[in-house]
Amino acid sequence: MSNPWLKKNPFMSMWLSGAHSIANAAHGQIAAVVKRESTAALNQATQDAFILWTGVMIGKPTPKPRRKRRK
Repeated sequence: MSNPWLKKNPFMSMWLSGAHSIANAAHGQIAAVVKRESTAALNQATQDAFILWTGVMIGKPTPKPRRKRRK
């Protein structure tokens, strides 16, 4: 005698297929956001390091002298 709990259930199969497709779509969206954020953070860190090193070499700009106003 076969066990009825081990029979294939078409409704469960459809439900799991839908759940897997939703999970895969969410995984793709999350992976895209993580990649975009990490790329932005890396670009910002590179830009900050470049400004730090070139700023040390060049130095701070001298302020322009202020002109006195006529009264």
